[in-house]
Amino acid sequence: MRRLVIAVDGPAAAGKGTLAKALAARLALPYLDTGLLYRAVARRMINAGLDPAGDASKEATALLQEDLARTDLRVPEVDRGASLVAAQPAVRHALLERQRVFAAQTGAVVDGRDIGTVVFPDADVKFFITASPQARALRRHRQTQGEKVLDGEALAVAVAEITERDARDSSRETAPLLEAPDAIRIETDTLSAAEVLEKACKIISERCSVA
Repeated sequence: MRRLVIAVDGPAAAGKGTLAKALAARLALPYLDTGLLYRAVARRMINAGLDPAGDASKEATALLQEDLARTDLRVPEVDRGASLVAAQPAVRHALLERQRVFAAQTGAVVDGRDIGTVVFPDADVKFFITASPQARALRRHRQTQGEKVLDGEALAVAVAEITERDARDSSRETAPLLEAPDAIRIETDTLSAAEVLEKACKIISERCSVA
């Protein structure tokens, strides 16, 4: 198989990571979750007693592979911190080449928020995965709390947090969350993960002549 680069962008908890991992397995390609890089930088800042809103470029430059393997990267304080460090131009610059090198030799499926617009503007196929704020809030809750029931008030808070995160990610000056003009938009509210995968695979097969 030739070196395919598949870009999967979208807001938090829309299902882009689930799709990207499944695509990587189906296509036998490496998978890179770029959001994990920013989460790891935020965790390093927090553990050092630093505010993630401050200059995080040193922590980004010093990022180690073991930082990405931590089990405490998907908690609320890191959610907020990742959004703050990801808005910093110096942090994004420090991590950009790392992302590009990852896919240079073998191709890859890469997910994030600026993959198709900044990191890999020439990706073979670009997807933009999205869903309503309520659907995404419920998914994020299940990711962190399992099947624990989310009541109306708690759901409203979760939706507000998702909406606030969207606003930060879309309005930042450096590499904002944008849908690339040539991206294929898939809305996942009413689709299962398997249905999203099959839809994406059909598009890739049609465009890239792969099984």
